[in-house]
Amino acid sequence: MSDTNAETLQYRFDGPEDAPVLILGPSLGTTWHMWDRQIPELIRQWRVLRYDLPGHGGAAAHPATSTAELADRLTATLDQLGIEHFGYAGCSIGGAIGLQLALRHPHRVASLALVSAAARFGTPDAWRQTGVIVRANGLGQIAQGTPERWFTTGFRAAQGGIVDWAVQMVRTTDPGCYIAACEAMAAHDCRPDLDRITVPTLVLCGADDPVTPPADARVLVAAIPDARLAVVPSASHLVPVEQPAAVTDLLVRHFGTAWNEPPVSAISAALPTRILAGADPAAVPADGAGSPYDGRPDPYQNGIKVRREVLGDAHVDRAAENADDFTGDFQEFITRYAWGEVWGRPGLDRRTRSVITLTALVARGHYDELAFHTRAALRNGLSAAEIKEVLLHTAVYCGVPAANSAFAVAQRVIREETAPQG
Repeated sequence: MSDTNAETLQYRFDGPEDAPVLILGPSLGTTWHMWDRQIPELIRQWRVLRYDLPGHGGAAAHPATSTAELADRLTATLDQLGIEHFGYAGCSIGGAIGLQLALRHPHRVASLALVSAAARFGTPDAWRQTGVIVRANGLGQIAQGTPERWFTTGFRAAQGGIVDWAVQMVRTTDPGCYIAACEAMAAHDCRPDLDRITVPTLVLCGADDPVTPPADARVLVAAIPDARLAVVPSASHLVPVEQPAAVTDLLVRHFGTAWNEPPVSAISAALPTRILAGADPAAVPADGAGSPYDGRPDPYQNGIKVRREVLGDAHVDRAAENADDFTGDFQEFITRYAWGEVWGRPGLDRRTRSVITLTALVARGHYDELAFHTRAALRNGLSAAEIKEVLLHTAVYCGVPAANSAFAVAQRVIREETAPQG
């Protein structure tokens, strides 16, 4: 087992020190113990490294808000351990991390198994809504609903002890890290890049999984050039726990027969590749000759990204659907300048920008926009208590009648957004 910091992940080893390394990645809300029943068989051939997500299983609570960042932390952990080449199997968000590794470090991944995984998990709005609910109510509601998402009805009836263990795992997770992981799942979308994955890949799913159904697995198999599908019957989302023997057998056969050794050129080029892989492509200026942005990229694309992250896909999609020849130029204007140029600037974080925006909207009496910016403030990390303090402050400087109307709008929105989902 290990200590950890903000750049690495908590891990443990099992198996012989001289065997090839096989990494097992966990699902959101679980610990490395979700793989316990695979370990006795896997360590016959591999040195197994399991890791915990930030704030899970007692790991230090250093939140990460993207699957790429989690992949970078795992890579930094492997670098510290001197592990250059490895096989990787990950479940759910662990599978998303595996996709990032295969895309960013293909020369390091010998073979890949994606368990209950997807190129895109549901909708970003649903994940961000989960984050809002956890921020308002804690993890109790999420924990109680976990068994229905993770296990089939028959398994829940027969294995009460495992069901209780699952609920407790979620309940004891750090809420801030869980919220950050929801943001990571919301932003995760590898669909355009799947054809760049070159490692042998097993896509494994439960036949009865409501979270990542077999249709999601088929998307992966159709797009990844060297991929095959295995659908495990009588299994839901946490298929390694529900059907341990079947999953173990599939992993042993896959990693035992599909294990690519790296070419010598890839090994010698590994260090600079890792350095370059951490670079942010958006930070590299495009060729702006003749553009109105002095060599900078057009902020429109970043504006679309930021606008969706702050206001939600549903809001932005409605605005796009309602745009016509009369309003289309205005929608483009606010996307490019309000969201790309101003909200996209690094000088203030989004929480601070939400505070400023709420205050300005109250001052000018723009209560329709106050409603959706209250939702945005919750997405950006403000709690209901903090929004209340902002509105109290506006009562002093913008007037009591304005604040009175603002409280009514914000109260309605907060009740809608933070109500537990049954």
